[in-house]
Amino acid sequence: MAKLPIDAEKIIAQYGPSLHMPNKEAIPGRDEPDSIIETHCCFCGMQCGIKLLAKNNKVVGFEPWMEFPFNEGRLCPKGVLRYMQNNHEDRLTAPILNKPGVGFVPISWDEAMDSTISEIKRIQSQYGNDAFAMLSGVSLSNEKSYMVGKFARTALKTKNLDYNGRLCMVSAGAGNKKAFGLDRTSNNYQDLEKAEVIIVTGANVSETFPTLTHWIWKARDNGAKLIVVDPRMIPLARTADIHLDIRPGTDSALFGAILNYMVQHDMLDHDFINNHTSGFEEAKEAVKDYTLDWAEDITGAKKEKIEEAAKLWGKAATSFLLHARGIEHHTKGVENVLSCINIVLASGRIGRPYCGYGTITGQGNGQGGREHGHKCDQLPGNRDIENPEHRKYISQVWGIEESELPGKGLSAYEIIEAIHRGEIKGLISICFNPLVSLPNSNYVREALEKLEFYVGIDFFLSETLRHANIVLPGSLHEEEEGTVTTAEGRVVRIRKAVDPPKGAKTDTEILLEIARRLGAADKFSYENSEDIFNELRVASKGGTADYYGITYDKIEKNMGVFWPCPDLDHPGTPRLWEDKKFKTPDGKAHFNAVKYHESGDPIDEEYPIILTTGRVVSQYLSGSQTRRIGKLVHQFAQPLLEIHPKLATQYGINQNEEVIVKTKRGEAKFPANIVETIREDTVFLPYHWPGKKSANQLTSGHLDPISKIPEFKVSACSLQPTGKIVEVNKFSEAYKSS
Repeated sequence: MAKLPIDAEKIIAQYGPSLHMPNKEAIPGRDEPDSIIETHCCFCGMQCGIKLLAKNNKVVGFEPWMEFPFNEGRLCPKGVLRYMQNNHEDRLTAPILNKPGVGFVPISWDEAMDSTISEIKRIQSQYGNDAFAMLSGVSLSNEKSYMVGKFARTALKTKNLDYNGRLCMVSAGAGNKKAFGLDRTSNNYQDLEKAEVIIVTGANVSETFPTLTHWIWKARDNGAKLIVVDPRMIPLARTADIHLDIRPGTDSALFGAILNYMVQHDMLDHDFINNHTSGFEEAKEAVKDYTLDWAEDITGAKKEKIEEAAKLWGKAATSFLLHARGIEHHTKGVENVLSCINIVLASGRIGRPYCGYGTITGQGNGQGGREHGHKCDQLPGNRDIENPEHRKYISQVWGIEESELPGKGLSAYEIIEAIHRGEIKGLISICFNPLVSLPNSNYVREALEKLEFYVGIDFFLSETLRHANIVLPGSLHEEEEGTVTTAEGRVVRIRKAVDPPKGAKTDTEILLEIARRLGAADKFSYENSEDIFNELRVASKGGTADYYGITYDKIEKNMGVFWPCPDLDHPGTPRLWEDKKFKTPDGKAHFNAVKYHESGDPIDEEYPIILTTGRVVSQYLSGSQTRRIGKLVHQFAQPLLEIHPKLATQYGINQNEEVIVKTKRGEAKFPANIVETIREDTVFLPYHWPGKKSANQLTSGHLDPISKIPEFKVSACSLQPTGKIVEVNKFSEAYKSS
């Protein structure tokens, strides 16, 4: 089987400059760019190094950045084509007003700003400051993420700020804080290379993080055993030593049974447990009845395979456990994460070379974006907004009284619920497309229509922004200087390649202007992105996500710096916990007692099948960017319902037949893709499309009580064939061959 990650250098050598210089004959000199900019991809948390080629203030192509240490020039299908959005005809180049009965019409910046400020002041004076909310995106740089948090609380003066990382990393973040007191992958990914056993659970690495696959293959080349846990036989599972095809929502049962097996067969690091952890007895007691037979009954995976996986993990000398949204998008997402951490701590294999644990960050700056303050419960440096000492410190940095700093607000989906209740009347968003990415999308649409005023900042008119009163044209990744933090915890530089198109502004300029007009100019007097980063450094100092010792110059010289980096002489921390000093109050890593329980939307007679959702290789999140790149659309043009042949036969469903999928939220039609690579009791839909193609018409608003993450991965559904065979464009020839 061919590997999915694309080696950009080989492709360019094979196909020539035309790959990254399309139509160069039509533009004389286009094959001689004005500049070549070393920067990073705008998509997933890998943040692969890439060189962008700029000509006449346009990004016209790319070259591999072979020297960047993580991806070494490799790029996935999205990374290869990411430059094409820069010249897209859909770019917003003027503020637009949604005029009743007419639609969107261009207006001047002054008119857009005057109306925005007027409506913010009207709503807040009439209903209170918290009646105006803000939703932000995690593809923003660290500088913009930090500024959004400060903007919402000191200029907009609302507590109701949250971000689309609420749909991504928050269960992992809460679990990491409970166990370690700090939220970051423990090692850089090069440590995978010499791990004897690797567990990948709830992470379709080959499609969603293709360049990470390289480090897993390196380990396999060195003889590593690979265990993949997923209800589908994802590409990575096809080469695994063990594939545990568990029923969606039973993750904590599986890992609880593995922990119990380790206890019963004394596969424990007693020295590490006794000297560096707490809570082991309680965790052990919680799973004492979790036998292999019980685990097979609950998870649907064969007990022999579960036992083999437990043996491999328990006996390994070095190991790495990786997980992503598959175990986190649940009403018990935090518990699932903690059940994984429990078997890592029981083995003692953390804080050592080639021994690690980590969450694979889904969004472009999902790591840095969840550290610097645009979460409803968080302040910069990953501080707690309800902690008096944390509040006092950040208030001093921002030059306000602690009493002026709003408290904890509502999470993203709770903001939608509050709009329905009439508590929130106005909204500002930046780079967030909740109509596609939040669950129960019809409910979200109704909320957007109830708002008295909605202003959005983005570079394309997303499905959500079609419901806005005013849209302000912002900037792409490559149009501002800044930093992001990779899934490894490596802070890297985003370099400006071009200016925004005429008529658009940078996101930073827009936020600074709104802040100025709201009377907070004295708190936002930055000359450039580096000024914002330097304030971020001070704001993070002493927090668990400490960036104080990181500077632009230091990042440049080292191709990135791993946080925590508490002072200028500190080299950064590629591998955590080597000193065994955890960031918990007692300085120890914490086991947590985890008991299995059912998901929030269990199957029943009316809805007897499990619907689960996820990504495909050529699309990204809500698709606002990737659905505008033709070659990516050609690879996967529409959502297909993956269904096992036995289940298809049971319901009389044929290949490419349109099927009605129904849940308690509603129903939608999708073409069937009959495959043997999924459980017989489960169907799968990718979620990158809007409207009638949206998988999130069907998902529930059930939330994890701790992290407030929605339960995208388990929805009880029913199926009904329509008898209509439809034409589908499933994959391009290139994708078929891989």
